[in-house]
Amino acid sequence: MSACDCTNTHDLCIPAGATFSRVIRYKADGSNVNLTGYTARMQIRPAAASATTTLSLTTENTRIALGGTAGTITLSISATDTAAIASGRYVYDLELVSAGGIVTRLLQGIVTVSANVTR
Repeated sequence: MSACDCTNTHDLCIPAGATFSRVIRYKADGSNVNLTGYTARMQIRPAAASATTTLSLTTENTRIALGGTAGTITLSISATDTAAIASGRYVYDLELVSAGGIVTRLLQGIVTVSANVTR
């Protein structure tokens, strides 16, 4: 049996107690992908099989904003929300859902939350 790497892997580092923002540009064949009509969702969990969701980002809860024809995906987490996450390693994946219901896992990886020293 061979390992399957069927998506892009990108690790994130989130500083606890600080505002986190990341802009991702989705391109295919060198051109921006039009994300008009799409929604997006991302979950951070202690492990892939964990029933516990540490944090959920979606277009519905405004932690993810999609940039239409620019192909941008902006992830936003407030300083209050990052402060509530215990330092350590987590996993995440980011999915796009088309208007027709097709789900694409765009990214996955490790999230490292670094402890907050200044309070």
